[in-house]
Amino acid sequence: MGLLVPTFFCFSVFGRCGILNVARLVVILLNVGDAVLVFVSAFVETTGDLIVRAVALLLAVSRVEVALVLGAGLGLWLSVVLVALLELGVSVVLVTFWAAGFIGWGASCRVGVGRLFLARVARAVVVPGVVVLAGFPCLVRLGDVWLLGRGVADDKGPSILCLYALKYLKDSGAALKYPVRALLGANEETNMHDVDYYAEHYPMPAFCFTPDAEFPVCNGEKGGFNGELVSPKFENGIITAFEGGVAHNAVPDRASCTVQVGAGALVQTEGVTFEAGEGGATVIRGWGKSGHAAMPEGTVNAISLIVNCLLKSGVCTPQEEAYLNVLHTLHADTDGSALGIAADDGLFDPLTIIGGTIEMADGVIRQSFDCRYPTNTDPEKMTAAIRKVCGGAATLENVSSRVPFYIDADSPAIQTLINTYNDVTGEGKKPFTMGGGTYARHFPYAVSFGPEHTDIEIPSFAGPMHGANEGTPFEKLVEALKIYILALLRLQEIEL
Repeated sequence: MGLLVPTFFCFSVFGRCGILNVARLVVILLNVGDAVLVFVSAFVETTGDLIVRAVALLLAVSRVEVALVLGAGLGLWLSVVLVALLELGVSVVLVTFWAAGFIGWGASCRVGVGRLFLARVARAVVVPGVVVLAGFPCLVRLGDVWLLGRGVADDKGPSILCLYALKYLKDSGAALKYPVRALLGANEETNMHDVDYYAEHYPMPAFCFTPDAEFPVCNGEKGGFNGELVSPKFENGIITAFEGGVAHNAVPDRASCTVQVGAGALVQTEGVTFEAGEGGATVIRGWGKSGHAAMPEGTVNAISLIVNCLLKSGVCTPQEEAYLNVLHTLHADTDGSALGIAADDGLFDPLTIIGGTIEMADGVIRQSFDCRYPTNTDPEKMTAAIRKVCGGAATLENVSSRVPFYIDADSPAIQTLINTYNDVTGEGKKPFTMGGGTYARHFPYAVSFGPEHTDIEIPSFAGPMHGANEGTPFEKLVEALKIYILALLRLQEIEL
């Protein structure tokens, strides 16, 4: 048997601890007062290359999230991913499990009946409808120490960190008061049926965090209120087609509407163009600026631009115009003031609402909307206000909602996470709330915990989450792993 050569040494020089990476001949000086941080930093420093390889492998498994088809082969796919990771030398877990094609997990050990445990939950697939990197859905590129590829930041990269955190817990031999599960889901961006299935069939963790947002700690998510504003079936109308948007929770940057009048009858308004259609019709195209429903500031809704053009042109029938006025009220602002539903509780940011997708079939137009609301309103109040605006010109249909989610920032687990983040980074950040929705709201005691940094400027060659050329700085990805490992160790010291 050959001599085993260690890849790193820990030592003390001039009162400070350090790590020598033998392969890279790099010395990292650390605070001697925290021995655990020394060994966690050593682990992270010496596994960086393996993390890149593992992320590349997971990105190469091109799996797009499916909203409605549940149990569609996730079990087999997940087993392939975990086996492939093990073949890379990532001896991550003692126990792996995949549940009926819905969700899978790795665990530090088997969890006995009634035993409290911790969990981290991430999504190992990518969202549909995203422009990909250089024409390929899954690819890693290193440029200026950035990782690029669809899912590298949301959420395949962080899912790898979940498994490597377990690897450290296993390799270090740490005594765990609370075993740890790393849950891997596949349905977070659409309807979260994966964690719904888990909650119905398996015990819930005593505490859980998801690496699917920004640092430091998000301890609250606004409520959600969605629905459709539906027109009557238009009789002898001039609008024969209307379409736009890719999702109810995204402001559309383009839309089109076909009207049975010539371009000369239309008023040229901002953000629209006219094209000749068939049989003397005109296609009105709206050109806006896209964005997420939770953060609509600075966006321009392409549907709104077309509605404005049609109303100013005065070419529609009274029935069509009445419906368009309802849409105009929806699109008038993003805080709900025009609809009479504006709300601000001082705990969350004010209410937001946007129009997402629009479509026309059999003479009926459907406009979807996405509302994120704080604690001082509710779906019943908003439903009544919107129906009042609709009058007889439109109907409110397919309404769904979820209540606001909030965990006290002073609770022990939240304080453990925020203190760990600040200790590693040297910052003095505080927990925050947001309008987005994550897996956290589906667990009784959970938050989102990184790994994104909103204060980092994205270079020209990279893009944001859900965008083309999705990217994340490698340095921050491995720093997140250090934060996660330390947080899991420190959570062992509190009562849950």
